[in-house]
Amino acid sequence: MITNATPPPVVSDIRDIKPPVPIPSGWEWVGWVLAALAALVIVFLVWKWLRQRAANKPVPPPVPAHIRAKQKLDEALTLITQPKPFVIAVSDATRAYLEERFNFRAPERTTEEFLRELSGTDLLVSEQKESLGGFLQNCDLVKFAKYEPGEKELRGLHGAAVKLVEETEPHETQNPESRTENPA
Repeated sequence: MITNATPPPVVSDIRDIKPPVPIPSGWEWVGWVLAALAALVIVFLVWKWLRQRAANKPVPPPVPAHIRAKQKLDEALTLITQPKPFVIAVSDATRAYLEERFNFRAPERTTEEFLRELSGTDLLVSEQKESLGGFLQNCDLVKFAKYEPGEKELRGLHGAAVKLVEETEPHETQNPESRTENPA
């Protein structure tokens, strides 16, 4: 029996040689390290420049407590048609002013606690203490007793708060060196 079968292909056990793998020399790593160091130096210099630039900005002086209180009291006038929010704003502005001006803990205390502690100090003169007591008690009537005063009474409360701030604001003393003497 003769078959016309093709002989099976010859499989070779030997594979081709792979090309050589380049072995990095130490100089490539030196280049990467130098590039990383250069990047770090640039980042550091930019950070230092931004920090110095921010430090050179002039810081505005803080707004004095009496000016801030007057601003808050003026802003409260926009609420004069709403008695309770108006009185809360005026009372809070006054208490915050007293705390900033005299370092006296006012906002966290009840009116009675505040007035009792204030009476033992010499922060205000007796007329100011009495006026402040009446002011705070009238504010409490609106805040807690649901009393709704008219606009005239609300403007009176506002005026009392402004008066207290104006009476207790620090007065700048004139520097003796800045005085000009008139030659005689």
